[in-house]
Amino acid sequence: MVSLHDLTVLEPLALPIVECLLLGYIFGSVPSGLWIVQALHHIDIREYGSHNIGSTNVFRTVGARTAALVLFSDAFKGIVACFIANYLFHMNFLTVICAIGTILGHNYSLFLGLKGGKGVATGLGLLIYLMPDVCAISLAVWGVIVFFTRYVSLASIAAAAIGPFLGWYLHYPRSYIALSAICGLFIIIRHKENILRLIHGTESKIKMGNPKKFK
Repeated sequence: MVSLHDLTVLEPLALPIVECLLLGYIFGSVPSGLWIVQALHHIDIREYGSHNIGSTNVFRTVGARTAALVLFSDAFKGIVACFIANYLFHMNFLTVICAIGTILGHNYSLFLGLKGGKGVATGLGLLIYLMPDVCAISLAVWGVIVFFTRYVSLASIAAAAIGPFLGWYLHYPRSYIALSAICGLFIIIRHKENILRLIHGTESKIKMGNPKKFK
């Protein structure tokens, strides 16, 4: 139960919490995949493949170069948002609030009618900034699973799931561990259809698309 003392302590943070949440949400809402693919290939990525704006669907549709740009952009927006929050407030708690806003923005974009990606690349950016050791290990696990199974969804789910445990093992602040758990939960929930396809053996393996067919 939250006590009156707890509420009194949190009261001065009420406005900064809202500001950081909005800051993260606005940055996260930028639909990098949609805009980059439209600019380079003049197509709406939502009309192809899995209809997702993330780097995996971009890779399958128009190839590795554009997918790399999307991956970088989606990760970078999380890094920038958290950097700004940390610069302004110098509080781990508020930086975490901003990070949560970034994931919400990416998954439920202001520019896409509250639709969006699955949060993997943006979550990667948050880990790069806040928990680099966890990021390195999670990325290695992701790479090994993709290499041996060719299932990006399985690799993303596994990498998301181990994040909080790695954060605890490596003695990161509790707020960061909670963030990795929240991000991991969001990523797993957004992959619910992939999980069903994995269970039924109908999930597609990764295969690079050919950008020349859109010229």
